[in-house]
Amino acid sequence: MSDKIERIKCLIIRSGPAGYTAAIYAARADLKPVMYTGMQMGGQLTTTTEVDNFPGYPNGTDGTAMMEDLKNQAERFGTEVRFGLVTSVNFSKEIGGIHKVVVDESINIEAETVIISTGATAKYLGLESEQRLIGGGVSACATCDGFFYRKQDVVVVGAGDTAAEEATYLSNICNKVTLLVRKDYMRASKAMQHRVSKTANLEVKFNTEIDEVLGENVVEGVRVFNNISGEKEVIDVTGVFIAIGHKPNTEIFKGILDMDETGYLHTKGKSTKTNLPGVFAAGDVQDKEYRQAVTAAGTGCMAALDAERYLGSLDWIL
Repeated sequence: MSDKIERIKCLIIRSGPAGYTAAIYAARADLKPVMYTGMQMGGQLTTTTEVDNFPGYPNGTDGTAMMEDLKNQAERFGTEVRFGLVTSVNFSKEIGGIHKVVVDESINIEAETVIISTGATAKYLGLESEQRLIGGGVSACATCDGFFYRKQDVVVVGAGDTAAEEATYLSNICNKVTLLVRKDYMRASKAMQHRVSKTANLEVKFNTEIDEVLGENVVEGVRVFNNISGEKEVIDVTGVFIAIGHKPNTEIFKGILDMDETGYLHTKGKSTKTNLPGVFAAGDVQDKEYRQAVTAAGTGCMAALDAERYLGSLDWIL
């Protein structure tokens, strides 16, 4: 590990809509932000082939192009975007304290403020065919991608409230929705189960799992099997929506920052403030309700404003 220590005003951990928006606002506030993008520059949105619901793109765009636009805008105002992964943190508990961060297990950073925008990773089934067709008909967000499957047949995988909500949402857009439930019951609330049962074009298949997602470049169907009888069948669909949960990328903050039982960071009230002064959280890492690019961008703006105000308040305290 290098003995050299770099001191900066504002460190942004990871990229994506929240991180890049935070960078734009922080740079315009002359906080001279430095961003370490993580291993996936642009975050999860770069796996999305079409983005139609982000304001400012009347003809739509794709996730990679949109993240490149946000990156260029952040850099135009002076953000330093670096490729690297934050591997450990030692945050101060004192107001005005310095937060110590290690990047790639070798680069030492000391920051006056830190904005965490590490996001949350969608859980997938782990099938080779599923992974190959992400962006080609396999999605983990019905709200994001459902529009592209209007009047088509799709399947949703999951048994909780999220799966029930996504299935009923898609039923308003698609011709038919088949909900695949691995067990012989749903974990969703009774209210959501009633909504599912009352939806005419929504069929639930219990004890059913995906054996393979069919198709070379785009989804053409799924081969499923009954995990009791072993019987297999093919369902012709053009879209597969995985709704088995998300995992917030907060491993390195455990025991340091307050979070819920699943790892989502707690923020105070309507702010992006964590339990430690000068440390802020934006985007999906603290939002398990909406998980949209535009809401992530909004909290990125909030985090930069919170960081600016925090630094301004130190002039009066110190």
